[in-house]
Amino acid sequence: MWLLYQFPLCPFSRKVRLLLGEKGIGYDLVRESPWAMRDEFLDLNPAGTTPVMADHDKGLTLIDSQAICEYFEETVEKVPLISGTAAGRAEVRRLTAFFDQNFYGDVVGPLLHERMKKRLIERAPPEARILREAMKRANVHMDYMDYLLDHRSWMAGGTLSLADIAAAAHLSVADYLGGIDWQGHEPVRRWYAGFKSRPSFRPLLSERMEVIAPPPHYEKPDF
Repeated sequence: MWLLYQFPLCPFSRKVRLLLGEKGIGYDLVRESPWAMRDEFLDLNPAGTTPVMADHDKGLTLIDSQAICEYFEETVEKVPLISGTAAGRAEVRRLTAFFDQNFYGDVVGPLLHERMKKRLIERAPPEARILREAMKRANVHMDYMDYLLDHRSWMAGGTLSLADIAAAAHLSVADYLGGIDWQGHEPVRRWYAGFKSRPSFRPLLSERMEVIAPPPHYEKPDF
């Protein structure tokens, strides 16, 4: 049985969980706080980051969300999420990288540091200036997502892809942390509302990070 080492607000773990859910792959969750730097976890991944997937019976360990997603995309034919022409697959990978790198670096990473890590680890208040800048950058990125969805059924084209999964994973964490202003972003709001109703997404919405509560609309598909 696969084990997925993660914590509730890890967007990269959420990305993997959504892919596994769409493909119908079974696994068990293992709660891991990377900042604790457990020796047993560092033995699995010396970088000390989540997600990590391991099948100890097979002696197989997978590290990094993109590597994990690509592994299951190559080994499980059900619900292909990087498909189509070579150009189409390149677009899926481009947008997946955009969400994993740009959206995370500009929005999700700062929100996690200010509203989760400072509270749980450093016992310090968040810095309002950094929060305002993260929300401002989120608005700019969502303008781009609106543009994509005005011209496509899904982020990267005509079908659900890994780009949508990455976008939903990062948006869900930013939304949990109160960093998303949905006003003026109807295309993204409509797309995300549909995503929240998918069976693969529902388990994520029920999870909570200790002492950090999401906004009231977070769990509602119709918000």
